[in-house]
Amino acid sequence: MFILKCKPEFLFVPLCPTVRHSLKYFYTASSGVPNFPEFVVVGLVDDVQIVHYDSNTQRAEPKQDWMEKVTADDPQYWEKETQRFLGDQLVFKDSIETLKKLFSQTGGVHTYQNMYGCEWDDETGDTDGINQFGYDGEDFIAFDLRTKTWIAPIPQAVITKHKWEREAGTNERWKNYLTQECIDWLKKYLDYGRSTLLRTELPSVSLLQKTPSSPVTCHASGFYPNKIMLFWMRDGEELYEDVDHGEILHNHDGTFQKSVELDVSSVKPEDWGRYSCVFQLSGVNEDIVTKLDPDVIKTNWVGGATGLKGAALALDESVFLPDCVLEFVSLGKSR
Repeated sequence: MFILKCKPEFLFVPLCPTVRHSLKYFYTASSGVPNFPEFVVVGLVDDVQIVHYDSNTQRAEPKQDWMEKVTADDPQYWEKETQRFLGDQLVFKDSIETLKKLFSQTGGVHTYQNMYGCEWDDETGDTDGINQFGYDGEDFIAFDLRTKTWIAPIPQAVITKHKWEREAGTNERWKNYLTQECIDWLKKYLDYGRSTLLRTELPSVSLLQKTPSSPVTCHASGFYPNKIMLFWMRDGEELYEDVDHGEILHNHDGTFQKSVELDVSSVKPEDWGRYSCVFQLSGVNEDIVTKLDPDVIKTNWVGGATGLKGAALALDESVFLPDCVLEFVSLGKSR
């Protein structure tokens, strides 16, 4: 249950995207980084961490209680994962030294990263896979699942591209893993963590404004999963002008938040009632609709009236500082 203070109305026209579940692994090998493991593996299901391995502990460890269920089906699961990551650790240690020579580097801090995994749409059945590598924060090489070839965005990766494309059997195994085996494991993990991963949580929705001349921000926080739409409407039609969409951010409790701003500088006072903020969550038929009403806008401005009428509400300034988390890894400037 949640308390909505912004005069909600409900529509019955769900428009938000279907949920695409994902299983992804992030590998990071590094050199020259003091007090940090030379090799780290993180596994995520729907952005929830399920496993951790590093070169210091040399053990694959579950990060969710429900991941312990996997041993009921395979008692040797965690030992096999440990051996798999240990083998990858040795490969990545050699690879980062090879790359340093390839780029004519000796000392300094260097990182070699790999992100691979799959996605599955539980409504359409569509699947997709990804396998890409980065070096020192730049894209290095990526697998083309459709053609079973490798894409080399920089000259230094061409040698690797030709070498890997000669390994036809390995590329076929990658395709099978990304399109079949990975999907099968993803479905298993979703079943193990059903109460967490397949839950639905509705957000609280607030209208925020710093000053009477500032944009009005529609802020939704506490929703799960992150397949949502948040947008402004005028007279029942979605607005594309005078709006600014923020990114979906993580909350510390595993839920998400998102904001969308509306520039009200050119909106006449008598027209405010024509505007609404709409929140839609995948799998939920009822939309949360919040009317643009100056009486419900929260603000930390204490210099006078807010919006069109009424006294300003003195709130802690942190209301304008949404929670966020640091992304684990970036494989290139474009992501």
